[in-house]
Amino acid sequence: MNRIASTFEALRRRGEKALVGFVTAGDPDADRSFAIVRAMCAAGLDVLELGVPFSDPTADGPVIQRASARALAAGATLRRTLDLVAALRRETEIPTIVFSYYNPVLAYGAQRFHRDAAAAGADGLLLVDLPPEESDELTAGWPPDGLALIRLTTPTTPIERMRRIAAAASGFIYHVSKLGVTGSDGLQADTVAAKVRELRTVTHLPVCAGFGISTPADVAAVAAVCDGVVVGSAFERLIEENLDRPRLAETLAGRVAELKAATRTATG
Repeated sequence: MNRIASTFEALRRRGEKALVGFVTAGDPDADRSFAIVRAMCAAGLDVLELGVPFSDPTADGPVIQRASARALAAGATLRRTLDLVAALRRETEIPTIVFSYYNPVLAYGAQRFHRDAAAAGADGLLLVDLPPEESDELTAGWPPDGLALIRLTTPTTPIERMRRIAAAASGFIYHVSKLGVTGSDGLQADTVAAKVRELRTVTHLPVCAGFGISTPADVAAVAAVCDGVVVGSAFERLIEENLDRPRLAETLAGRVAELKAATRTATG
């Protein structure tokens, strides 16, 4: 059983839901980025999503756009993101997902990316802008037990489309909880619950929901109907607000612990 599957199985046995945390690799710089993700994992994060800094993050709101800009200005690249995965893997077995747009992976090379990501200890890949119909050029040469390819569904995805997306997915399904970009407001837990119930009719994979989730109350509400909750912009906002403070990593760890506690009280 791989790290993703074993993590969700262990959480299920404990009656918990997964806290999936996103941060941009290399933000605000390489050293502090490593300190941040190490502290977040130690504080209770169940799955880490490491965002590959990209110049045109069209699905992301201003907070993550600025995080990408800071990381790129500090010299972040896809190769250095994989180096961060490798450094982290020496300290923890927490599943790590590389989160990217397709362009950086395409430029890096599909087979080279899979080889280097797997060697670094990555567990999966989430490409925001790569639909199942266009995935073969990426995955055709990947081994059957290679990186999990995390797929996205949205509030407007019809059931037949969900079925097709789920059939091409592995690891877990990432359900985008609301329309819009990352970091936008307006979470509607009832709407999320209805779409997740529909999604569960076409897949046995764990379902995690993200976008617009930032508070313990948000986490508890969404965790009640999902297997995991994805928080991203809230963490990046905290980084941005504390850039010049010496206890940046500890501040992120404290927020992880607060949000993780909400997953332990959720039922569903």
